[in-house]
Amino acid sequence: MKLNPGDRRDFLRQSFGQWAEGLLERTEGRIVQQKYFRPPGALPEMAFLAACTRCGACEPVCPVKAIQPVPSSGGLAAGTPAIDPRSQPCIVCADMPCTRACPTGALTLPPHGWEGYRMGRLEFLPERCVTYQGTPCRVCADACPVGERALTVDDGGHPVLRHEGCVGCGVCVRECITSPPSFRLEILEG
Repeated sequence: MKLNPGDRRDFLRQSFGQWAEGLLERTEGRIVQQKYFRPPGALPEMAFLAACTRCGACEPVCPVKAIQPVPSSGGLAAGTPAIDPRSQPCIVCADMPCTRACPTGALTLPPHGWEGYRMGRLEFLPERCVTYQGTPCRVCADACPVGERALTVDDGGHPVLRHEGCVGCGVCVRECITSPPSFRLEILEG
């Protein structure tokens, strides 16, 4: 079967695109030694590292001072903004002032704001939760800045995580009364 010139070009573009995407993933794996929780609207990690000038403009506009620079031990990421949700998570500001302060586009306001945006991936671990051992608790649900769209309590008093509404900010992880917390937050890949 012989391909016409238009089909050949499409085939080559698609093949090159897949090859380049794989090369970028392998390069990122070699260059980026540690992943960081980035402020809202951050570009994918390699693009973020290239676009961020380490100016610090996003840090002072964060109302809870969640954004801190990566220390010098962070290699290529040193000086870039990051969030440590265990010490001070993002509180899901409606207007995302950090994205508006970024002069380079390394942080960009998502088209629909927080709707559909994810900073991290949250997992609920019921075996750690005190409500499953008979102790009433609503700390996580009451602390969630997104509210019932992300985290609520069912009729039995147990937390109900709604992944479609959760932005993965980490407030519930920090506020959870159990040790270790009943929630686990992971950095999104890519």
